[in-house]
Order: sequence, then structure tokens, then C-alpha cells
Amino acid sequence: MAYVIKDTCISCGACAAECPMGAISEGDGQYVIDAGKCIDCGACAGACPVGAPCEG
Repeated sequence: MAYVIKDTCISCGACAAECPMGAISEGDGQYVIDAGKCIDCGACAGACPVGAPCEG
């Protein structure tokens, strides 16, 4: 199952920089993950300073 980004996102972009699939982009107020591109690797979760990305 693809990762999702919780409302705790602070829009720092750390997750997008670590995503090997380019599945994360800046949305309206926070970053979002394209479920069709996400390979459930967890790289985004490890890079996030506030733990916003989680398994959906």
C-alpha cells in the first residue's frame, strides 16, 4: 500500500528529495504522494523530521 502524508507536514521538502520514484510533489499547503508511483520503500518516512509520511 502506498505511503500518505499526514497533516503534520511542514512542507520542508525533505521527503520529496529522498523519493527514488519522484512520487512526492508539493501540494496545496503540504506535500502529497502519488499512489500510482509510490513503491512503498519508506525512504520518505526516514527523511521527514516530523514523521508525516506513513503507510496508508
